[in-house]
Amino acid sequence: MQWTTQITGFDEAFGTDHNPRPHYQSVVQALGALTDEQIQYRGRLQEISARNQGITFNVYGSDEGEERVFPFDFVPRIIPADEWTHIERGLIQRTAAINLFLLDVYSDQKCLKDGILPYDLVLSRADFRRELQHVQPPHKVYTHVVGSDLIRDDKGEYLVLEDNCRCPSGVSYVVQNRTALQRTFPELFAKLPVRSVRHYADMLRECLEFIAPRGHGHGLTVVLTPGRANSAYFEHTFLAREMGVLLVEGTDLIVEDNYVYVRTTAGKKPVDVIYRRIDDEFLDPLAFRKDSILGVPGLINAYRAGNVALANAPGAGVADDKAIYPFIPAIIKYYLDETPIINQVPTYMGFRPDEFQYILENLDKLVVKETDGAGGYGMLMGPQSTAEERETYAAKIKKDPGSYIAQPLVELSAHPTYIGGEYKARRLDLRPYVLYGDRIKILPGGLTRVALAEGSYVVNSSQGGGSKDTWVLESPTNGDKA
Repeated sequence: MQWTTQITGFDEAFGTDHNPRPHYQSVVQALGALTDEQIQYRGRLQEISARNQGITFNVYGSDEGEERVFPFDFVPRIIPADEWTHIERGLIQRTAAINLFLLDVYSDQKCLKDGILPYDLVLSRADFRRELQHVQPPHKVYTHVVGSDLIRDDKGEYLVLEDNCRCPSGVSYVVQNRTALQRTFPELFAKLPVRSVRHYADMLRECLEFIAPRGHGHGLTVVLTPGRANSAYFEHTFLAREMGVLLVEGTDLIVEDNYVYVRTTAGKKPVDVIYRRIDDEFLDPLAFRKDSILGVPGLINAYRAGNVALANAPGAGVADDKAIYPFIPAIIKYYLDETPIINQVPTYMGFRPDEFQYILENLDKLVVKETDGAGGYGMLMGPQSTAEERETYAAKIKKDPGSYIAQPLVELSAHPTYIGGEYKARRLDLRPYVLYGDRIKILPGGLTRVALAEGSYVVNSSQGGGSKDTWVLESPTNGDKA
């Protein structure tokens, strides 16, 4: 069977000689021994299983119906142990610095006074919560769950593309992808020591129980969901079930005397920790949006009083605003006195007049993003755009330059992906999941998202992307397998 390798960028699976890299040889050999009929049969089994289990996501505004099965490609992305050690060190450093930034910006604001970041930039961000100034979360941790998206450039260097410090989604697919691949292609695992991802729910529960304000065992831990219409509802149900905790909506919770309770058939039960999958502005109609019917009236007062822990902490989203991203290397240096272990993409800020002028003059060469955007929406892919699209976009960003950043188009690394009976090179990224409880821990691997359309650089599921199982290999002397 034909394998198409990446020509212009870094190929994850094949070297420049078009031969498989050493850690891919056994997988390429195993897949090469299968017929098209065998592969397609197993693929159908996997899709039927996904539908039966409800492994879907919702697409807002889609004409094709809301719920879709998240496309899963069975060719695994493989990361050697030494590469993972580098990634792990870099993400631990980055998460620690981001958390210190949040602790500072909601207290003494030394980083602003010392000129590390401009006052007006930080304080103008939509996710900066003035209401929570001088409110410290338990153990001074804001970023309990972080998903920092990584890419590889044409030299194979890992770069951080963006950080997700609010409610990063997708980890349920990491676990389910592994289960699906073990069931449908078990022979792929025969010769490689793959690190397990099955313990994520245990890691998350330990992280959440650590921040319980009255100590573990006094009150319940719950997952707060907006409900079935949310794009990540499958994940909310999955995580609640795997952790063995209640899945609740806002109407299930009540605040009395600044304590939170959940209504159950056995009466009200105290709640100590809420893993909330609701954005800040919808959490409490008394504190933020008055029209929110998703949150819990009085919840923020209970949080201020120290009677309930919220993960992630309200206000953490200011750290993943794309206008803050260019300052992360300076933040790492300021708080840790270290050089970033993982670099990031050069970024031009609409906030700065000279850089905004550069953006306008080079729209055909840049990727332009809204600073508070997500999901691949609202972007301009300059090198792939028409003159008319650039003209329309320029008119839009001129109205509010500070709400946009721009970056050069990075030639993302590519990976063989089974499409139309062939293995074709498709671009991808990686979202590892970082948990911050008593210390910072990282699930081995993460969500590899792949752009399924030919020539596409956009990997988001909402834009037609799919996913892969991500393998982190053990060192030869360490062997807890998948």
